[in-house]
Amino acid sequence: MTTIKGPAVFLAQLISDEAPFNSLDGICQWAADLGFKGIQMPTLDSRYIDLQKAAESKTYADELKGKIAEYGLEITELSTHLQGQLIAVHPAYDDFFDGFAPKNVRGNPKARQEWAVQQLKFAAKASHNLGLNAHATFSGSLLWQYFHPWPQRPAGLIEDGFEELAKRWTPILNKFDDNGVDLCYEIHPGEDLFDGETYEMFLKAVNNHPRACILYDPSHFVLQQLNYVQYIDFYHERIKAFHVKDAEFNPTGKQGTFGGYQNWANRAGRYRSLGDGQIDFKTIFSKLAQYDYKGWAVLEWECCIKNQEVGAREGAEFIKNHIIKVTDKAFDDFAAVETNQILNRKNLGL
Repeated sequence: MTTIKGPAVFLAQLISDEAPFNSLDGICQWAADLGFKGIQMPTLDSRYIDLQKAAESKTYADELKGKIAEYGLEITELSTHLQGQLIAVHPAYDDFFDGFAPKNVRGNPKARQEWAVQQLKFAAKASHNLGLNAHATFSGSLLWQYFHPWPQRPAGLIEDGFEELAKRWTPILNKFDDNGVDLCYEIHPGEDLFDGETYEMFLKAVNNHPRACILYDPSHFVLQQLNYVQYIDFYHERIKAFHVKDAEFNPTGKQGTFGGYQNWANRAGRYRSLGDGQIDFKTIFSKLAQYDYKGWAVLEWECCIKNQEVGAREGAEFIKNHIIKVTDKAFDDFAAVETNQILNRKNLGL
């Protein structure tokens, strides 16, 4: 067993134009002061990282690592959630997702996808140059709008969708494999990989690619009413990244898992700051330790009620208190009896 690394924090929801969140130095100092040991870094803001340069220059990657290390921090993973989303976009969502891409490819789905593919390939090499072994992303979606089968889905629609998704992702997975990095899909509503069944369909479509791994975030499973603890039992061998995010589900006579088009504060299922929701993190951390999870515990702050800085400060302590320093001995070693095969056979009456 391995002691989980952490606490760490995902920077995406914290970056802003106000100090200390508007520069790498500022946000690193802030994170270190709260007791974080790692940062999961989004890759679209050049104030924090030049992704292409990190892919093409080992010197730049080393300098970036060194700068972050000056604050007692490590990069846990790079994130291409927004770029990964653009690998597969159904035309119904073109206008919504265009904002994730540079202006020169907006309104051009083909160019936008090509840009996203190149971004993921940069991320594979950049992760290698930074000495990382896992990467966080989204799968994108061609099928989400069909998840509730009314009207009846045409036969073969889902299979064709996953075949196309696999076709788009396989060259990227191969690039990550070339660089010795696991590509971890955050299993998330709105993506084609949103639960265990859809992950398995994708895994089958990519021929069980060894780099098609999981970023485990139990909050998304609470909102789906999925057994988030048993999920670890099923997929622990593929879980290579971990977002620590809380959630709650309180159905009423007016709404349930679909949320009634309400805003986040008024939904039955809502994301909460750590400790304010319903997730059994003691069991999750125990399960991951039991299954020898070797990665980081990364806070992702998303809460419709609590301030992000308060949530981050409390979250750092919450994760620190939940990380289990694993034992290096059996608790009953004191009663061990020196033995050998002759004695074993005697004890068996042989």
